[in-house]
Amino acid sequence: MTIIDTFKNIIKTEQTLSALPLRLIAGIIFTAHGAQKLFAWFGGYGLDGTGQWMESIGLTPGYLMALMAGGVEFFGGLLLIVGLLTRPTSLALAVTMVVAIFSVHFQNGLFMSNNGYEFGLTLLAISLALLIQGGGKYSLDNQLFKKKLSNTTS
Repeated sequence: MTIIDTFKNIIKTEQTLSALPLRLIAGIIFTAHGAQKLFAWFGGYGLDGTGQWMESIGLTPGYLMALMAGGVEFFGGLLLIVGLLTRPTSLALAVTMVVAIFSVHFQNGLFMSNNGYEFGLTLLAISLALLIQGGGKYSLDNQLFKKKLSNTTS
């Protein structure tokens, strides 16, 4: 298997419309949460504040954990919005949500009203759906696959 074949398998996507609302809504949410962590936008605490909080709950080194989580959320959200590298991005976001669920929210139960894991679980489900189906009909992955790589010979 060549590098081109591997890349084609990564960006190949189902030809459905269902990925579009999943990508757009999750992408906006992830981008906003990442911006809170990285840039202190939207009422967030930025890298320093988020890093200190992460350190306080045992995710060390806190600054690095804040940088990683914020980076995956912010840049991953942007990639979801345009539908580029949807599968690997969704995998990274799913892992981030599993960490958030079990390190922050699980002990509080399901419901958001108690700082539970229901919202993280929802984002995890969306990420897993996109991991399975890809970016869909209206994604850059699909455009790349159809226009650039489908004619490439191995």
